[in-house]
Amino acid sequence: MEDSQIIDLYFARSEQAIQETDTKYGGYCYSIAYNILTNQEDSEEAVSDTYFSAWKAMPPRRPPALAAFLGKITRNISIDRWRKARAFKRGEGQIEIALEELAECVSGAESAEDTVIRKEVLASLNRFLATLTSTERSVFLCRYWYLDSTKEIAEQSGFSESKVKSMLFRLRKRLNGHLEKEGLR
Repeated sequence: MEDSQIIDLYFARSEQAIQETDTKYGGYCYSIAYNILTNQEDSEEAVSDTYFSAWKAMPPRRPPALAAFLGKITRNISIDRWRKARAFKRGEGQIEIALEELAECVSGAESAEDTVIRKEVLASLNRFLATLTSTERSVFLCRYWYLDSTKEIAEQSGFSESKVKSMLFRLRKRLNGHLEKEGLR
């Protein structure tokens, strides 16, 4: 089923919207959740919560890209769950490692004053991503959006793990330089 038809089902408040969403995007959402939570049950719950959040958001919101919309919801829900479970030291530490790698470029703390700056940083990050080759962008997003391990990225891309680590190091340096150039660092 096409995304526009699925969205129309949400607007019609048809329960079939959830079924069609699960059929088309269930694996995609589960993959995002599992990369963050590394637990089957928690990941399944995060996906269910994603569907519920999508149900509450549509209408009035009509997402231009359903996959990105669902992916963002899943990621946010999963990160929130991970933060709550963090005290129990669950997972393999991939989230902490990925966030530490980016910490030198982008701060995770946000105060009321940082809200405007956050929007500027996001716009700058999008401009940075537009300068990357498709391979660089894919590796960067796999690591810092989907939180894949360097080993998983190497397997998916056909690169050695050391090449992936080297590429990510260079990309972080370029991002840092980009943010400095734009006065955001």
